[in-house]
Amino acid sequence: MDRQEHLGRLQDGELFDLLVIGGGATGCGIALDAATRGLRVALVERDDFAQGTSSKSTKLVHGGVRYLEKAILKRDKEQFDLVREGLRERGRLLKNAPHLAHGIRLMTPVKSWFQAAYIYIGLVLYDLLAGRLSLGRSRLVGRATAQQLFPQLDLDGYKAAVIYADGQFNDARMAVTLARTAASYGAVCANQVEVTGLVKEQGRIRGAQVRDRLSGKAWTIAAKGVVNATGPFADAIRRMDDPDAPSMLKVSSGIHILLAAGTVPRDLSLMIPSTEDGRVLFMIPWQEHVLFGTTDEPADIAVDPVPEKKDVDYLLRYASAYLRRPVTRADVLAVWNGLRPLVFDPKKRSTQELARTHVLTESPSGLLTMAGGKWTSYRAMAEDAVDAACAAFGLCNGRACVTRELRLIGSRAYYPDAWKDLVVREEIAPALARSLFSLYGDEAAEVLRLGREEGLLAPIHPEHPYIGAEVVFAVRREMAVRLGDVLLRRLPLGLVDMRHAEEAAPAVARIMARELGWDEARYASEVESARRLLAAWYSGKAAAADRRVDAVVEAGLGNQSFSSPEGKGSTVEAL
Repeated sequence: MDRQEHLGRLQDGELFDLLVIGGGATGCGIALDAATRGLRVALVERDDFAQGTSSKSTKLVHGGVRYLEKAILKRDKEQFDLVREGLRERGRLLKNAPHLAHGIRLMTPVKSWFQAAYIYIGLVLYDLLAGRLSLGRSRLVGRATAQQLFPQLDLDGYKAAVIYADGQFNDARMAVTLARTAASYGAVCANQVEVTGLVKEQGRIRGAQVRDRLSGKAWTIAAKGVVNATGPFADAIRRMDDPDAPSMLKVSSGIHILLAAGTVPRDLSLMIPSTEDGRVLFMIPWQEHVLFGTTDEPADIAVDPVPEKKDVDYLLRYASAYLRRPVTRADVLAVWNGLRPLVFDPKKRSTQELARTHVLTESPSGLLTMAGGKWTSYRAMAEDAVDAACAAFGLCNGRACVTRELRLIGSRAYYPDAWKDLVVREEIAPALARSLFSLYGDEAAEVLRLGREEGLLAPIHPEHPYIGAEVVFAVRREMAVRLGDVLLRRLPLGLVDMRHAEEAAPAVARIMARELGWDEARYASEVESARRLLAAWYSGKAAAADRRVDAVVEAGLGNQSFSSPEGKGSTVEAL
């Protein structure tokens, strides 16, 4: 179904078993779990799926190396259980969505043999905790071997390195895939639908008042139970229920920068286990470029979190310290800021001390809130939430969770080398086949069929493999309704090359205009907004690069926001 069909069902007065508020990792996971148990499920998201925190992760599927160290040193069972759960869920995610997730190798250089032994023993335990879902054994290598494997690293003063395995994924596409899979089991999911109030009958929550942010239409969704899965904004929804509800979250700000290709090898990543202020940093190949982050600073909750210049400089300083050449702002292709929702414990002094565990609460009026957690554990969080909803609202009739082995859309007939068969069968270039399979899995042939039917097999930009049919697919099948939905989340072009995305914007907008019935004024507005967002991000001069990063920091990125060349802020909200 497209978005209009989903809206039609939401507006026809149907009584749902469960209304899920929030279309990020947690909310989409809950909708899928509930739908596969046979429940009538509605999910609403005020922006686009994963537009907030869930598309601004480090793109890692992991158990959490730093949490394992804390668990051992502090004898903290909560952190230990978090790591064990994360490693098991890592394995399940990679098996259930193999087109969107895969294993990667990470290297940690060490300056002493004692440190090497300490880290290596910890990572061996990390591997053992994964059990049968392990991605491979960690190994210790000498300095010469490490330098050969990772020639970009400056290993002067280092003795050895430890190499271990973890997972990587496409977070934005994972969220929309979860929503689509839930819809395939009968869930009704809609983006750009905002909850404006909760509906109560005799003191119990029985639905919500909502508004379509595109048309302005408002109505009520009736449901036997409501689950709040809004990440950093969970407390705001809780206060719709009870204005005096105490805060249960602290929020940490995580900044990532995207660097030019060649900073790291294609098949090896860098993990910095401890900075001088106790953070863990990752430098990872991503979309043919390099992702580096993340910072970890206490932050205020905001719809459009603003990255700070000092955080960008902090990452550049560490990148330069570990690599053989200075890394400057001229190397930065993009910057984004995500807010991590951390469950608050008043006895802990900083956000770095908070575990990424999840907590489920139920208010006196019956509002269930799932707070905290991380992307890797989305499925386990969803299972806990739906178990609780079944008990609280008298649902499920004993039907148990089935998502542990549930293949998501795109993976049901997927096998690793299927793209090669597509090259032969469809007579297309290998680069296009690999790209399609990395985004759509076994639906790749369907995208090609659509391209032939609509005459949209040509690339949207000559230097990238993305074709016009993918834009149509995003609108018809993935509920993309704004230009930013396609350029930044359905396709990764906007985070790979801002200049090329700006050049492709008119062609993409023209396809969307035809699909969505935009008039010329709306088309022109979409293209101009995209140009303002993207134009500031390309320049061959270091001085201009300095100015563009400064301008972005001053204007604020928010939901993948970028500044105009004149330094005036513009956000993807405008798209």
